[in-house]
Amino acid sequence: MSATITTLDDPSPAPTSRGTKPWQRFVRPAAAVLSGVMLYASFPPRPLWWLVLPGFALLGWVLTARRTRAALGLGLLAGLGFMLPLLHWTGEEVGPVPWLALAFAEALFIAIGCAGITAVSRLPYWPVWAAAVWTLDEALRARVPFGGFPWGRIAFGQADSAFLPLAALGGTPLLSFAVVLCGFGLLEAARQVRRYRATRSVPRAAVIAAAVTVAAPVAAALAALPLVDDSPEDGTATVAAVQGNVPRLGLDFNSQRRAVLDNHAKRTEQLAEDVAAGKVKQPDFVLWPENSSDLDPYRNPDAREVIDKAVRAIGAPTVIGAVLTPDEGPLRNTLIAWDPKQGPVDTYDKRHIQPFGEYMPMRSVARIFSKDVDRVQRDFGPGTAVGVFDLAGTKVGLVTCYEAAFDDAVRDTVKAGGQMIAVPSNNATFGRSEMTYQQLAMSQVRAVEHGRAVVVPVTSGVSAVIRPDGTIVEKTRMFTPDALVDEVPLRSSLTPATRMGALPEGVLSLLALAGLGWATARSVRARKETRS
Repeated sequence: MSATITTLDDPSPAPTSRGTKPWQRFVRPAAAVLSGVMLYASFPPRPLWWLVLPGFALLGWVLTARRTRAALGLGLLAGLGFMLPLLHWTGEEVGPVPWLALAFAEALFIAIGCAGITAVSRLPYWPVWAAAVWTLDEALRARVPFGGFPWGRIAFGQADSAFLPLAALGGTPLLSFAVVLCGFGLLEAARQVRRYRATRSVPRAAVIAAAVTVAAPVAAALAALPLVDDSPEDGTATVAAVQGNVPRLGLDFNSQRRAVLDNHAKRTEQLAEDVAAGKVKQPDFVLWPENSSDLDPYRNPDAREVIDKAVRAIGAPTVIGAVLTPDEGPLRNTLIAWDPKQGPVDTYDKRHIQPFGEYMPMRSVARIFSKDVDRVQRDFGPGTAVGVFDLAGTKVGLVTCYEAAFDDAVRDTVKAGGQMIAVPSNNATFGRSEMTYQQLAMSQVRAVEHGRAVVVPVTSGVSAVIRPDGTIVEKTRMFTPDALVDEVPLRSSLTPATRMGALPEGVLSLLALAGLGWATARSVRARKETRS
């Protein structure tokens, strides 16, 4: 089938007309930046998830029928328009250099992906190939370098989207693919309308191709709706999420470690008083945030005494987020299951630790760009075991903060028997930025992806209780001591996304590679024909 059935534009790059006005040279670069800004604006806390569709339609217009070098430049502009505002929170307390470096690195990935999109834009049914290339690009960003940085996946901006049920079918890769496909499909549909207005005739196959690329993702999302279920298959559990708050904003909250611990202990004891007064239900278990005790309770008797007192007061198993400081080896970002009678009974060490935050790769090189490198004086080490605690008979899957962005970290806890998911987090170093809302949206997507209630206790950001259908039923305000108590449904069935694991991402990546291979073969053949 000819490539002309799915695109209006001449697939070969057109030379610049002598009559082109100077300002017209900036139209595509400006449109590239605008497309990136639209992708950013589709992310929380704005309820504008639908902006991602015209954003990708515009990006498709920018990239189709361009040369590779031009596509790289335009893709870099789009990536900067997307990542610079999205990741602004990374420079909240350490200045602009780390933020700009990270945003530029992520934008480079997007630029390479955009070059691939340009290559496949000359193929029949190009929106399918282009959406697969974007998904492959996201898969690479989630893995390299230093373990990857999945922040900015299109799926994570779709927590309130009509496409969200697709997360239960094929996880975040399928959700991203479907949204990008629909955006590129809108561009193709607009091209066919333009063709019809110009010629009053459009090939039937072209109309079908454009219609399918728009309608198929929508139809698939509707078909996936029955997979979204928040019924309590295994009964319910009453959970309390404690947000103790920090004494002040910024990185130096760590110097107030005892104050942070005291805040969480005090708010837990206040919760115990509320339970005794009949104001709230007695929780089956309690969740404290990550870093709620940066004093190692195994080495600091006073910290252990404070925790013991609070846990005995509430009379329920409590998960404590602590920093463990062994005599030798790396530090540990650890969650501790603390029993009111037995004390600490189980631990989970964070597996996906944050480069340049919890450990410092290339320290000597990084120091050239930022003196804040030396704030990380001793590196953290990653854990190896999947985290599932048995808390009063409920199996709780544990995902610590940054790990919520990684597909395998969340999926492993559910496959290991987690009936609900806890995401203890610490957002204190990012002030009042959008970071906490972006991370909360990830947890909403994970809830639907795996059909589990998700509880997010945060030191100072937005703590929340999320139903398995992605609905937030309770949440706190930022930098406000609080305690959320809610009855959450427990579930044990596995969604197709959980069962298939990385398979959908692998299939979409192979699809992208096939499209890139086909495009390369066509390009080589065309060059040979030109020379002959």
